[in-house]
Amino acid sequence: MAKTHKYTIFTLFILSSLLQTQTHQFSRKLSSKSLGFKKEKLSHLHFYFHDIVGGDHPTAVRVAQANMTNTSRTGFGATFMIDDPLTVGPERNSKIVGRAQGIYASACLTDTRLLMALNYVFLEGKYNGSTLSILGTNHVFSSVREMPIVGGSGLFRFARGYALAKTHMLNFSNGDAVVEYNVYVLHY
Repeated sequence: MAKTHKYTIFTLFILSSLLQTQTHQFSRKLSSKSLGFKKEKLSHLHFYFHDIVGGDHPTAVRVAQANMTNTSRTGFGATFMIDDPLTVGPERNSKIVGRAQGIYASACLTDTRLLMALNYVFLEGKYNGSTLSILGTNHVFSSVREMPIVGGSGLFRFARGYALAKTHMLNFSNGDAVVEYNVYVLHY
């Protein structure tokens, strides 16, 4: 009877171990239909990004800098947190369609290049509540800059594409800028 008891306990232990490994999975295959995938769409978005550094109500503020930032010819190490309006037209009072929220930082010792890590948060129309994520280099004084779209949320879930930025206006005295964006994004 003691031998049978040992086998019963051993069998229960093995079954318990097998059940536990089956309930904790690291990964599994999913059907694309279960996630709502449909045919991919290509959308083109056009808007203006208002980076307001000066004045009483800035939308971009310096939050960090390196010891060498103020002596660097490129402002290397200067880091800004932003909540910039995205508008239909280049005028500051133009209709707001979203916000650019995130961080940009001077990331090059020899040239004026910014590391951009931000989300475009849309507030208008069918894209209201959806976001696009940008992560890339912005070579500020190039006539047109290309940055990758690395993801999104809402209607832009699983998004990928690119954003083309072109400076519309730059105020050298206070740093304010208006940048025209053409965004091409693949999404479901």
